[in-house]
Amino acid sequence: MKILLLGKNGQLGWELQRSLAPLGEVIALQRTSQDYCGDLTNLQGLATTIQQIAPDIIVNAAAYTAVDKAESEAELAQLINADAPAILAQQAKLIGAWLIHYSTDYVFDGSGTTPWQESDTSSPLSVYGASKLAGEQAIQDSGCQHLIFRTSWVYATRGNNFAKTMLRLARERDNLSVINDQIGAPTGADLLADVTAHVIRTLQTAPELAGLYHLVASGETSWHGFSSFVIDYAQKQGDNLKTTVEAIAAVPTSAFPTTAKRPNNSRLNTDKLQTNFALTLPDWQSGVTRMLTEILEK
Repeated sequence: MKILLLGKNGQLGWELQRSLAPLGEVIALQRTSQDYCGDLTNLQGLATTIQQIAPDIIVNAAAYTAVDKAESEAELAQLINADAPAILAQQAKLIGAWLIHYSTDYVFDGSGTTPWQESDTSSPLSVYGASKLAGEQAIQDSGCQHLIFRTSWVYATRGNNFAKTMLRLARERDNLSVINDQIGAPTGADLLADVTAHVIRTLQTAPELAGLYHLVASGETSWHGFSSFVIDYAQKQGDNLKTTVEAIAAVPTSAFPTTAKRPNNSRLNTDKLQTNFALTLPDWQSGVTRMLTEILEK
């Protein structure tokens, strides 16, 4: 099996290099790759690369993710998050390859408190969300064999993430203010990568399971709850922090105005994924604890 991986050095792409390796030959590209084009702004280059490599599976872990900046860079966000996936899908259809793609809870408007199902009506609040939704629709309309995973609140040991930011601030400040009215599930890039590999194996004998799925860790919390968990764990490990859990103020989203509007309800229902692929998704605390153990030991 030959797998083309795009976005190899991102949080998810880095973990996918590991999880996909046992499945076959992985050709992993980044934006600056020389031998082949891994730049999602170069649509013709992407098409040529797929024609040259002729992969069995294309895994697109690259995306435009600067949510606020997208409001002033709508064309670039559309190019990377919608036009490029459309090209990947067209080429996958031509050569009979699978396309694995990742999307976001930002395709929803964040209303209510019920976890979103795959069949729920999408209504993005931001340019970023709209561009990701357009990418989903382009893939679905192409007729290629595909899997789209919507996820949220992604973190990884590699690179910057919310937990690392909270730890840094907690070492510098006596108190913090963190949003408590946005609810979701912190989801590790390693979990996304491992589930992707598991699903790819299953699809080899059950291609009828193709389609759109929600993939997040189980359980839910707010950003305030997430930060409290992180700081409490670090303190118990002996980390020298100025901020205690009690000194983390819970504030509404309105306390931190942003250019792009965020959804308050980022809960995603994963029943379809767990049922179809015989999976049990771990609680969000397990993955965060593992990540914290790694970064606190460095």
